[in-house]
Amino acid sequence: MPVSPEILRIGSKAIPFKLKGVDEKFYSLDDFIDKKVLCIIFSCNHCPYVKAVEDRINQIAKDYGSRSFALICINSNDEKTYSEDSYDEMKKRAAEKGFVFPYLRDETQETARAYDAVCTPDIYLFDENRILKYRGRIDDNWKDESQVTRKELQMAIDRLLENKKIDFEIIPSMGCSIKWRNS
Repeated sequence: MPVSPEILRIGSKAIPFKLKGVDEKFYSLDDFIDKKVLCIIFSCNHCPYVKAVEDRINQIAKDYGSRSFALICINSNDEKTYSEDSYDEMKKRAAEKGFVFPYLRDETQETARAYDAVCTPDIYLFDENRILKYRGRIDDNWKDESQVTRKELQMAIDRLLENKKIDFEIIPSMGCSIKWRNS
């Protein structure tokens, strides 16, 4: 079902999906119903922006894994354009990097379109009612983790886990464009 770009803004509801993970299991929003905070990141294998932050993403999943938090990444890129983003390559990448979160394949690109995802990484943080509260960057230096001074995604996660409002400026994520199919 097509969704206009205006639909998924701060305050809007998460859109249901059912996608296959690199572990061969299928995942949906309902699989995370017991988590107070859900982070969905549109990601991929080839993008230099993602490569620069994927260890940080994995660390966030590890650091918050024992709390009422879940993180998933979704790859929607057209594998014909970027073979590195194929399902088989996703499996390899997840194993090589030791991903501790579900890494899902959006083969039809319907989920990325429904969420109006535009780049990799594109980060969505939902509260316990699956209302979008944060759509911004991971931190203030995607290129060099040693230069990070503000861990904005973690600040947002902490606030939601503590039932507090996100009270700082949200700066959009930047990255490679989603590689859409020509159809």
